[in-house]
Order: sequence, then C-alpha cells, then structure tokens
Amino acid sequence: MARPRLNSSDSHSEDLPKPKINKVLIQKASQIFSYLKPYRVRFGIGMLFLILSSLTMLTFPALLGAMIDAAQGKKTYPWLSDSLVFIGSLSLSILFFQSILSFFRIRIFVEIAEKTLANIRKDSYLKLITLPVDFFSNRRVGELNSRLSADLSQIQDTMTTTLAEIIRQSISLCFGVALLIFVSPKLALMNLCILPIMIVVALFFGRFIRKLSKQTQDQLADSNSIVQETLLGISNVKAFVNEYFEAQRYNHKLNTAVKLAVRGATFRGIFASFIIFCIFGAVITVIWYGATLVSAGEISVGDLTTYILYSMFVAGSMGSFPELYAGIQRALGASERVIEILNEKSEDIQVAEEDKVIGKRIQGKLTFEDVAFAYPTRSDVQTLKNISFTVDAGQKVAIVGPSGTGKSTIASLILQFYRPQQGIIYYDDEPAYSYSLTDIRNQVAIVPQDVLLFGGTIRENINYGKLEANAESVVEAAKRANAHEFIMSFPDGYDTIVGERGVKLSGGQRQRIAIARALLKDPAILILDEATSSLDSESERLVQEALEELMKGRTSIIIAHRLSTIKNADNILVIEDGKVVDSGNHIDLLTKGSGLYHYLYTLQSSQKLES
Repeated sequence: MARPRLNSSDSHSEDLPKPKINKVLIQKASQIFSYLKPYRVRFGIGMLFLILSSLTMLTFPALLGAMIDAAQGKKTYPWLSDSLVFIGSLSLSILFFQSILSFFRIRIFVEIAEKTLANIRKDSYLKLITLPVDFFSNRRVGELNSRLSADLSQIQDTMTTTLAEIIRQSISLCFGVALLIFVSPKLALMNLCILPIMIVVALFFGRFIRKLSKQTQDQLADSNSIVQETLLGISNVKAFVNEYFEAQRYNHKLNTAVKLAVRGATFRGIFASFIIFCIFGAVITVIWYGATLVSAGEISVGDLTTYILYSMFVAGSMGSFPELYAGIQRALGASERVIEILNEKSEDIQVAEEDKVIGKRIQGKLTFEDVAFAYPTRSDVQTLKNISFTVDAGQKVAIVGPSGTGKSTIASLILQFYRPQQGIIYYDDEPAYSYSLTDIRNQVAIVPQDVLLFGGTIRENINYGKLEANAESVVEAAKRANAHEFIMSFPDGYDTIVGERGVKLSGGQRQRIAIARALLKDPAILILDEATSSLDSESERLVQEALEELMKGRTSIIIAHRLSTIKNADNILVIEDGKVVDSGNHIDLLTKGSGLYHYLYTLQSSQKLES
C-alpha cells in the first residue's frame, strides 16, 4: 500500500529542487532582491568590508614567505624591510585589521539578511491569508508551509552566507591565480595542467553521489511517513492486529535506505580517495618540483612557501564553488516558488484593523438570481444550475437535499469565497459587486459542522468574532450560547487552553464556542451548515437552544441533514442535482404526499423509530 511522502519541509535543505539556472529564472528570483533596496547603503558598506577583508587575507602568504627569506638573510621584496620584527609586527597588524573587517562584514550582512527575510515572511504570510479560497483547494497545507519555512530558510542562507562567500572566493581565486603566476610561472603552469582533470572527475562524481543521496532521503522520508501515519492511526493498527505487517513495511523501507546509503558511501569513499590522492599528489609534486627550482637557484625557499600557501587559497576557493553553485541553484528555485505566491492575485479585502469598520450595512435580504457555479478544480462539473430564491430579512430558510447536491456551495457563495460563473447574488436588492468583500464578510457569520478552534484560550476563540469586544461582551455571548456553565467548570475558566483545533473540548462544546463567537460578531446573515448533525442527543439539545438564540432577529440560512431540526423554518428549499426542485414550509412539503422532501423525511422518521 503506497503512502504519501513527507513534505519537502521535512527533508534536508540540500534535497530541495535545484533547477537549471537560466535568464527567466534569474529574472523571477531577482524580485526577491528588490527587498534589499531599503538597505542598499549598508549593503554597499558590507561589500566594501568584504572586499577589503578578502584582499588583506591575500597578503599573508607573501609576508610569511618574506619572513622565511629574511630568516636566511635574504630580501624578497625591495619595498619591504628584511627585519623579522618588522615583518612579524606588520603581519599581526594586518591580521588585527582583517579581523575587524570580518566582524563588521558578518554583522552587517546578517542584519540585512534577517531584516530582509522578515519583510519577505511578512509579505508572504499576508499574501497567503488574503488569497482566494480556490487557491488553497489546489494546494496542500504542508506545501504552503514549506514556502514559509524551507524555501525562505534557503534564501536566508544565501543572503547571509552564500553571496558573500561567492564574492570572497572569487576574489581569492582570481588574485590567487595571478599571484601564483607572479611567484613562479613554471610551478603555476604545472598546477594548471592537473586542475582540469580534477574538476571533470569532481563534477561527474558529485552529480552521481547527489543522485544517490536524494534516493536515500526519499526512502527515509517514506519510512518516516509510515511511522507518522501508523502512530496517528494506531487504534486501527491494533484493531486489525497489523503490528507485524507495519513493522515489516517499515523494515523494508529502512533496508532499502540502508542499501542506498552504503552504495553512496562506497562511491563517496572512492571519490574522497581520488581527491585526497590528487590533492596530496599535487602538493608533493609542487614541493618536489619547487625544491628542484630552489636547488637550481630559480626561486627562494620563501617564494616556494608563498607559492604553496597561495596554492592552498586557490584550491580552497575552487573546492568551495560546486557547493556554492548548488546553494545558488537551491536559492533561485526557492525564490521562484516564493515569488509565485507573492505574484498571486489577492482578494480585494481590507486587512488593517481600522479598515474593518463596516462601510455599507446589510439588513439581511438575500437573493440568488439564476446562479450557476462550477468549482475551478472541476470546471467541467456544474455544482449549481440556475439557482434562484429570495430570503427576506429576518427569515429562516432551510436548504435540504442529498449529499453532493451543492448545499454547502451556496454557503460559500454567500460568503463570497467564490464568484458564480453565471447569475447574480443580491444583498438587500443590491448586487454583490457593489459591496466590498470586507463589508460582506463582516456581516455574514457561519457555524459549520466541523468547528475549527484555534489553539489558544476559550476567551481568545470567542473574541475572534469581534476582536475589539470587552470581557463582559465575551461572557454575555457565552451565556447566550449555553457555554458559560461548562466554561466555568474548568479550573481556568475562560483562560482554558483548548488545544490544537480544539481537541480538548467535546463536539458540543466546540459548537457552542462557535455559536458564542458568531453571537459576538452579531451578523446580519447567519449560515448554519449542518451544525448539529454529528452530536449526541443531549449536546444537540443544548446546541439547538443556543442556535435558536443566535437566529433571533437575523436572516438565517440553515443547511440541514436532520430534517427534524428545520420544522419551524419559514421556507425550505429542496436541492437536487444542483437545482431547486421544490420549496415551501414543512407542512406544505409533507402534505404533497410525494417528492424528495417527503421521501427524505419519511426515511429519517422510520430510521429513528427502528433505532
């Protein structure tokens, strides 16, 4: 049985996709660097410190070589004193200066990167929560969370470390090669003949080893997925006595991962051995050939020392480039994914606290006129087909019908989560587009079947309906929702932590918290989406009483599964196959003696008698 892999946020950053660098990708990713504009002066200062730090580092091989020659009574450079004390003091002074430069370089770049990333995170999060609902229907939460964690962390690493390292290593490489040629052209020519062979082999092995590493990570991700899902569904595992089966599946994945890891280790060992042989072989060859040149009097011992140190600088710089390049690839890929979110079209909704003031009031009349709708993800399947109905202000209208006929879709359209492809929705006889989304959603509330509570306190969850409400208003709303009594039974009362998604509360308690939240909001239009369908009899009674209180004096749209809860509705719309096939009050629909409502009510009544 196949299991879904863990999201990329659970993998190591080195396993993030590394797309090929091209002009289009660079243009997209460059939008990220527009966030550096407010800090461009400090960035320029940081770059100056970086360049000076890199150049001063290159003086040490020359000074150390001169020191060795001075110890032998030779003068390496005409402009430099042959005094050991002077050369040593100068070297320590430059080292101190270089340390100060490095401190300021690191301090400035980290500060810029942290502030820049904070701004990107803020804009990305704000963009995410203002995107339309259909955006989220096409994506997994884990994927979006990865954009704000793994992708932005990769960009952060690039801004704080990778960019500075590329510049520093480039300076070291370019000036290092020039200085190698200056110190000894013969030794430099010999080195440059060996380097291409090492580079080709390193690129080939590096690509192959990364592929094996990715396969190993995939297998480990699959094994972790098995653990995660097995522990989440442990009751099912035990109920079907499948502990051995799950253990065997986990063992199989681990064994596959171990085989791949061992194979990768074999090739890494071969690669490491080759590189060690080449590096130390090159060092031995350089010293061997250099010693020959020293004995021939072509270069001094100090020059040979200088050359070897510069060779180490150049080798270190060249060795770091593959990893730096891979980091740039990952950062560009991560930037592209973040930019995709930032470039998405947001809903036209106000997000500032002061903009939540209602500009255009809705009294409560609601009209659907020839509304047709299909979800963007299933555009070929029409969910609603020319729906038309009117709900007067203060009326209670129930919507009933089989599952999948579009009842909850109507609720989503009332909240303007989606726009109909055909027809118009009116609020108080004015088309929806004449209102701002903020005004509509501030005056429409929903109590769903599956209530989502945030992981804070009960007070915070009720307060979510109206953030500026005082403590007395929260308590009053809870009392009207039949929630005050059970809240006060907890040791911490309204400051009780509800747990993630409200797991510490029962279904009936969560429903009453949601009703209190809606009461505090005081909406003009209320939507009850099967709010009591999953409750036991006692919880249903308490919730139903709270709902009656909530529905007083406001337009109520009741999406019901249990038809016994909507007998008192002013009007009942019967939906079948995305169309209104019947309407009327409870008595009218039953006295017809036929039709879908009569059939469903009779079926539920007989099931209740049998139970």
